[in-house]
Amino acid sequence: MAASGMHPSDSTPRTLVKVCAVTKHFLRRHHLVGKGFVVRAVDGVDLEIRQGQTLALVGPSGSGKSTLARCVLRLEAPTSGQIWFDGVDIGALGGNQLRKLRPRMQLVFQDAARAMNPRLSAADIVAEPLRIQNRGTLAEQRHRAVELMERVGLSKNMADRCPLEMSGGQRQRLAIARALALAPQFIVLDEALSALDRIVQAQIANLLLELQRELHLTYLLIAHDLNLADHLADEIAVMSSGRIVARAATPEVTSQALLVALLAAQGAIATSPPKPEPEELKTI
Repeated sequence: MAASGMHPSDSTPRTLVKVCAVTKHFLRRHHLVGKGFVVRAVDGVDLEIRQGQTLALVGPSGSGKSTLARCVLRLEAPTSGQIWFDGVDIGALGGNQLRKLRPRMQLVFQDAARAMNPRLSAADIVAEPLRIQNRGTLAEQRHRAVELMERVGLSKNMADRCPLEMSGGQRQRLAIARALALAPQFIVLDEALSALDRIVQAQIANLLLELQRELHLTYLLIAHDLNLADHLADEIAVMSSGRIVARAATPEVTSQALLVALLAAQGAIATSPPKPEPEELKTI
């Protein structure tokens, strides 16, 4: 289970991320009749994530998990509702204010290879956020990148390799190093471990817990794997059809069977082929 965000003098960790009645709707047109209809990808979600803790968001494909995560990061503007980060309503921020906030919020994707420029070396990929933010000299950026690579378990001898010369697990470690470059408080892990085999998945899950304890990180984990969610998270929220339909603190979750029963009872297990998230739809 994830490290607690409490300090010795605190009774409970403070809320870092707060989502209030958030909706995200898309307008689609039927490909035959051309009539428009609304897809309620996120439909009135409320949740909180406390500092130093992990909330796992689980549910079938197409339930709105990734869309909600993109709203939390302000990569998508919600249709309605409010999202607060460290006491700031991020929906009210202008472009310059939002750019200043972005280093504190990072994202690790499922497919690390597609999220990286294959022409860059590993060190350049990790240093890229530092260059964008104009932090330090080129030499300092390089030093920081290699330092972060070693921190996530990659040898400095790999600094000049390109991502296609790495295994899937190594690329995911590289993606985590890049996410850490700007010293964020909050990281969204969007199916970040799902493409890995079980052994590598467990190794990187333990790395994430170690980093969380050392750096006081807060995670939003998007996952299908219930064992992984139970291992990493302080709390699990089940999402179905754009809504949070169940929540449980992980000490209350004692087995895979109990989690499956929780999901099935809420109708959150897909019984038909999963539908994709409506990422290419017109925003309302």
